[in-house]
Amino acid sequence: MRIALGIEYDGSAFAGWQWQLGQRSVQSCVEAAVAQVADHPLNVICAGRTDAGVHALEQVAHFDTSVARDLRAWTLGVNTHLPDDVRILWAKPVIPSFHARYSALARFYRYIILNRPAKSALERRRVTWVYHPLDENRMAQAAAHLLGEHDFSAFRAQCCQSNSPRRRVYFIEVYRRGEQVIMDIAANAFLHHMIRNIAGVLIEIGRGKREPVWALQVLESRDRRQGGITAAPDGLYFGGVAYLPEFGMARHPIFARLPVDARRYNKQECIA
Repeated sequence: MRIALGIEYDGSAFAGWQWQLGQRSVQSCVEAAVAQVADHPLNVICAGRTDAGVHALEQVAHFDTSVARDLRAWTLGVNTHLPDDVRILWAKPVIPSFHARYSALARFYRYIILNRPAKSALERRRVTWVYHPLDENRMAQAAAHLLGEHDFSAFRAQCCQSNSPRRRVYFIEVYRRGEQVIMDIAANAFLHHMIRNIAGVLIEIGRGKREPVWALQVLESRDRRQGGITAAPDGLYFGGVAYLPEFGMARHPIFARLPVDARRYNKQECIA
């Protein structure tokens, strides 16, 4: 039996999703908790690996088990064995061909910037603080240059392990909500640090240090050295995943903006 999970977590105290020797990871916590309910060791595979300090609104993962449990056991039961910064939101059986990572059509991330003179005492690890005034309209204008399928070498980390730098960005929206400037971005997959590097470029443009066309110039350079700083992980959230309808997975409303040809681009590997 294959079970899919929706997982929420605060990544502040984690070394990332992936299991790492001697480090606290989301994967190791979830696997240990699920194993308690299943009464056997297992491997939990996620839709997109997140870095240290990155959060998740709805990460999707799956595992295989030979035991039958009520779905409440895979949610409430697993949650009793999880630390307070990780929670299972839902669980459901899926067909054997479903794969949390390789069946995904698109992933959605949200980057939240607190744009005010003072840092937040309450959300200091959950937003990225920028005290310089930001022009979200300039940032949105710059982001439009990154739509479509491109070589994103200029926005990938040097340690990125993906075989190809090509990704297809379906939409990027930058907007203000009070003191927060928010970037929502969806693509077939993401390169390592791609979103944080995009955020770094947009922040420079929003501050007025660069013109919006600079985002296009960085993209076309295919050279990471031409870009800005890598923005902090604190404001980054894995937002959700879109799958084909036959898998019966509920979609975040934001995926209503996906083009009808999205299924053509779901084979790219996601390591972000």
